[in-house]
Parts: sequence; C-alpha cells; structure tokens
Amino acid sequence: MARRDDSPDFIEAIARGLDVIRAFGPGQPVMSLAGVAAASRLPRPTARRILLTLEQLGYVRQAGGAVFPGQQVPSSGGFELTPRVLDLGMSYVLSRGLWEIARPHMEALVARTRESTSIAQLDGSDIVYVARVAVPKIVSLSVTIGTRFPAMQTSLGKVLLAALPDADAERVLAEPSRSGIRPPWQPDADERAAALREVRARGWALTDEQLAPGIRSVAVPLRDGDGRVIAAINVNSHAAETPLDVLIGTHLPLLLQAAGSISADWAACQSAPQVTVVPGSAAGGGAVPAAGSS
Repeated sequence: MARRDDSPDFIEAIARGLDVIRAFGPGQPVMSLAGVAAASRLPRPTARRILLTLEQLGYVRQAGGAVFPGQQVPSSGGFELTPRVLDLGMSYVLSRGLWEIARPHMEALVARTRESTSIAQLDGSDIVYVARVAVPKIVSLSVTIGTRFPAMQTSLGKVLLAALPDADAERVLAEPSRSGIRPPWQPDADERAAALREVRARGWALTDEQLAPGIRSVAVPLRDGDGRVIAAINVNSHAAETPLDVLIGTHLPLLLQAAGSISADWAACQSAPQVTVVPGSAAGGGAVPAAGSS
C-alpha cells in the first residue's frame, strides 16, 4: 500500500510502517499477521518485520499478554496497537498549542451547556478530532482524539469546507473517506454547494442526524490573528435530549462566545515575541528575542 515516489528523499520503510499502523481500522482492534499483511498490502515477511519493530518501540503488542523485547512473532498470533500510538497524534496537537489554549474555554462551555464539545481539523474529505471535552451521553458513534468522520455530514466539517473556495471544497470531497462509515445523507454537488453557501452566509453550521441517527450538533470556526479558519469547534447533543431550538437558541450563542475567546487567545499567543534563553548566561541577561520576533 505504501506510496511509490520518484523522489530520492522518499523513505519507503516509513510509509510501510504507517500503513501497518493504519491497518488496525474501526472494529479491528486485534489482527493476525495475515490480516495486517492483507490490509497493508505488504508481503507477510515485511509485515512481520514491521510488527517486530513497532513492538520494540512500544506501539504494538501481542493481544492478550505481555510482549517482551526480542520475542518472535508467531504467524497465527493476534496483535493490537498500544496506547503509545496516541503519542503520534498528541504530538501534533501539543505542538500546535491549540489544546492548552482551548481547554479552559471548552471546559467552561461544557459546564454551561452540559453537552460535549470538540475541535476538529480537515484531513482530506474527513474531519479529525484534535481536542474534546465530553460529558456522559448515550450516542451511536464513539468520539475520541483522532476519530475521523466524513466532513460534509458533520457541522465541524461544513464549517471547514465552507472556508474553502467551491472548487477546492469539491476537490477535497472527491478524495475517498478513511472514516470507515457511510452516513445516511449523501448530497449531490448542488446540495453540497448550497449547504456550504448557507454556512458562509450565517457563519455557523448545523447537522441534524445527517451523520448518524441521534447525532445533532452545531459548529463555528476558530480563526487566527489574520482571520483565517484554523479549526472548527462544536457543541454535540443527542436528538432525543436536546431540541433544535435549544441547540441553536441557547447553546450556539455560548459556542460563539467560546470560539471568540479561543481565537483571541490563539492570536495573542501567535503574536507574542518568542524568547530564546542562552544556557549559562543568566547573569548577563541571556534571554534574546528569536529571529523574526520583533
């Protein structure tokens, strides 16, 4: 499955390793060596070596028991990812700094609405959740950091797609979803264009059981200091518990307030001078502005 590239800088082994990690898809927490090889379209010996490497690094273990460094992988055994895989996604989230900035505002929003809130960004035709503060609810779809859904059927995705020109949005939506689900709402090009125009006009997006039964949410954009949309934030509810008039009339104003605060804090953080401390120069005032921080 690894992409072939003519560039001398392309490292095929890394691409294959990521293919093996992605082989553990929705509903497949445990896979055999044969299953991993088939899903990643790799020869079994290659898949086996990659699993051994990922095991040594702590990203994979044998299902149902401890894994010891150097032990052989039986061809009939089952394997599962370890929680360390989450480090890969959290490295992105933490490097962006968005979670630290957004968390207090999201927690305050949840306290006021008693509904879950999430932040997502666009990845191809899907959204990927990068931050979340949840309340216990019975919903038909589980959401955690790294979860992906088809963008067009979510309020978060509509906001992110509406930030793109029509041609770019259609190009993005032409990419196959990697979410593993097929929502009940499958709009054609005209419906998509009309829905995104509506989002642009009013500045927020709604989804009402377009992704899955019972799922209802409203979302608004998060912006940087230049006004560019960097992510989207939503309030998610269950259709049986939260009427539309409450979601739009009560929760949406609170969501807009939270989004404004997060965007303002993000812009302030990005515009703050970056300071580099030179080791051993405390006595001489060794803090110097980083390049480009003036």
